Amino acid sequence: MILLVNGSERDQHRVLVNEMFRQRARVFKERLGWDVEVNDGMEIDRFDEENPLYLISVDDVTGQLRGSVRLLPTTGPNMLRNVFPELLPDGLVIESATIWEASRFSMDPDAAVPLPGRHLSYVTGELLAGLVEIGLMVGLTEIASVIDARMVRVLRLAGYPAELISPPRRIGVCITYAGLSEVNEAALERIRLACGITGSVLQPHSIVHHVAA
Repeated sequence: MILLVNGSERDQHRVLVNEMFRQRARVFKERLGWDVEVNDGMEIDRFDEENPLYLISVDDVTGQLRGSVRLLPTTGPNMLRNVFPELLPDGLVIESATIWEASRFSMDPDAAVPLPGRHLSYVTGELLAGLVEIGLMVGLTEIASVIDARMVRVLRLAGYPAELISPPRRIGVCITYAGLSEVNEAALERIRLACGITGSVLQPHSIVHHVAA
């Protein structure tokens, strides 16, 4: 299931959130070779101080971290505008109350193994479905993201392809794009079908606390 954690509540979930930051270091620094800063084994950037919403996949039985992704409004600081503006065509600014940015999509290799007969893992689908579910609840129309060629393929396999709004650019070791993905019920159903998901992936108490209120 997906646990929702606001950035302002990190201290209330310190053990889990710190493990998320350690997982991000393993994924982005060690495995993918991205130019990210790691301190004390954790990858934390300035956008983690902007009160993002974290979607954290936890094992239903053990409560252990499986993967995570971060959401930020595009009306404030975000990676596409403040770190990778060169990805956007001249004059284009993505800034809307109905578009949020997803970033730092990560999981350990064992959580990324596809289920038998499927192209993607359950955790991949869970995180993507969680993004769309949250988007539907708060009235989003699209989710923006900075994605590499690997993630472009993942989104297509999930039935959730991004509209690539920039030509490919090499940033560090990655071929990188800016993308927009629609938020609607049809997209949610395609993700569920591709990854074997039935019903909501969000923990009920998280929904009440972070969205309904």
